[in-house]
Amino acid sequence: MGQEIILKQGQNSSFLKPLLLKLTSRFQKKSVLSSLKKTGITVLSILLFLGLWHLGSKALYNKEASFKIEKALTERGQAAADAERDCIASGESSCQPNTLPSPAQVWSSLQSLIADHKVITADKAAFSAKMADVNAKLIAKGKDAIVYTGRASFIDIVLTSIKTVFAGFLLALLIAVPIGIIIGLSPSLRSAFNWFIQVFKPVSPVVWYLLVFMIVKTLYIGDSTDNAFVISFISVGLCAMWATLVNTAMGVSSVDKDYINVAKVLKLGTFQKVFKVILPSSLPLIFTGLRITLSVAWMVLIAIELLAQSQGLGLFVWEEFQNGANDSNAKIIVAMFVIGIIGFLLDRLMLTVQNGVSFNKNEAV
Repeated sequence: MGQEIILKQGQNSSFLKPLLLKLTSRFQKKSVLSSLKKTGITVLSILLFLGLWHLGSKALYNKEASFKIEKALTERGQAAADAERDCIASGESSCQPNTLPSPAQVWSSLQSLIADHKVITADKAAFSAKMADVNAKLIAKGKDAIVYTGRASFIDIVLTSIKTVFAGFLLALLIAVPIGIIIGLSPSLRSAFNWFIQVFKPVSPVVWYLLVFMIVKTLYIGDSTDNAFVISFISVGLCAMWATLVNTAMGVSSVDKDYINVAKVLKLGTFQKVFKVILPSSLPLIFTGLRITLSVAWMVLIAIELLAQSQGLGLFVWEEFQNGANDSNAKIIVAMFVIGIIGFLLDRLMLTVQNGVSFNKNEAV
């Protein structure tokens, strides 16, 4: 904007044009160089991370391999130690050290999971085509259709976790924001509810899961439906809602008194005052709470899915750990990166929504 004004002012002075064009070109070059510098630093940090990871995994691999060879030598003699060494060198999966996988192994496992997803998707499509006529007759008779009950692919597992965390986040929003507004409007209610918030806010996700399990199990008693998803998203919502509740109450209670006085002068009703004055002023703090809630929900989801046996990333990680196969550790690392990347994207999504509806524009942190 400033450069355009300078150029327009310089149009009447022909001798300034070369100088202005040179300055504009220099500013553009600085901007490009700054972007390249940031990109270069990011790429270098990624390469450094991968290099350290590779060296670390190689050191751990060699340590465990040496231990296995020494153990064979001590317990069974030189011939057994030589056989163990040859087996490890051959790459045979049965005798490979089970330790931190290298970046190459993790990449290979990711490709394997994607290929597995394609196979399972094809199986689902074939099953649906095969059962189409049968399911049409069952539905016509008012009966439930026969659904595919085979194993879920890694992509399906990730989508299940995302669905669960959004359901839990929505539950947290519907509970925490209204209660936060109500107690934020009244100092007496804030004092009355303070003990409740302080007592239940630090409760572990495991305990919330057990509490929800007790209630849901009783409500659905005699029902054969799988309640894992219901238990998971309610547990996630109750565990993660506290940041939104506290921030909403704080935002509402700290609204500028001048705004409240203007609302009184305009004789706005309670709902008009809340939606036209209080909420817009409280949005920055409310969205800060929502960002924290979404992050917490995504973190506790893994533990809750494991306990609830819900077909998500938490159960996937645990089953791979229990499985102990040659590529299980690599699959766990794949899941770790997926969890981290999705968590980052969820936070960016909330920041984008916040900047879209709030007057205060926050930079990505």
